[in-house]
Amino acid sequence: MGDYLPQITFVPNLVSALNVTCRAFGGDGGSVLMQVPNYPPFLSAAANNHQTIVAAEVVYKRDENGIIRYEIDFDAFEAAITPDTKLFLFCNPHNPVGRVYQRWELERLAEICLRHDLIVCSDEIHCDLLTPGQTHIPFASLSPEIADRCITLMSPSKSFNMPTLDVAFAITTNADIAKRFNQAAAGFVSHPSGLGYAAAQTAYTECQPWLDEALAYLTANRDYLVDYVQQNLPGIYTTCPEGTYLAWLDCREANLEPDPYHFFLEKARVGFNNGKDFGPGGEGFVRLNYACPRATLTEALERVRVALQG
Repeated sequence: MGDYLPQITFVPNLVSALNVTCRAFGGDGGSVLMQVPNYPPFLSAAANNHQTIVAAEVVYKRDENGIIRYEIDFDAFEAAITPDTKLFLFCNPHNPVGRVYQRWELERLAEICLRHDLIVCSDEIHCDLLTPGQTHIPFASLSPEIADRCITLMSPSKSFNMPTLDVAFAITTNADIAKRFNQAAAGFVSHPSGLGYAAAQTAYTECQPWLDEALAYLTANRDYLVDYVQQNLPGIYTTCPEGTYLAWLDCREANLEPDPYHFFLEKARVGFNNGKDFGPGGEGFVRLNYACPRATLTEALERVRVALQG
């Protein structure tokens, strides 16, 4: 087979793939660009490889109904790039802020990345988890030029609720990028199990009806959550996610001590994800996973309401 390398490389999970990508492309002592707040393993992948994080904070906006939406500050994004920045870790759809980026936004990011000669690693694990009216656009699909510099990370684990089966994959059209990724992974991460391969094949070929039902349920949970926060949780504001099943709650005006995460854990016995773990822009926030039975979501929100009343 000579030097042929497949365009798809299987790995056990996306967290290991993020670490392999930083190891392969972040540079020794280099810096890695990412938007913040962001999924904590993005931050730790750079740190694990002794690389500096250059953070471009997404812009917080809140409408008259108290709904949060984040947008990209493209000037700040480009200004964050330094001469030793080699890699952009991208999260699309964005975890934790729930954005499904539009084509014009992706094209502006791509133009900046091409101008600065960056490799792009696009985590698209939530690409199937969209609300009605949203369309996922793979970053690598924007142009042949960006595809040639892009690694796309995907897995059925989120969409089909099978994270413990440990199967994910990295896609690239560039043979040199594939070779460097495989070399960085060799002896560093394992392959998925046979059960993981079989589960992934079954999920992608036979389980679309299940996913369609799950998406309808998740959308209803999201709408219930947004309405409940607006009506019952003074001082708390939420995103209305376009994708993922993760709400991002702004608790700063509620003045919770010592911080929202510990307050809700101790006073409401509800365990959120601590916003500070998501990097700059996460202080005073918590992340809520609403991929659960409605009864569980209702009980959690009721406990939060009672705790806020003191």
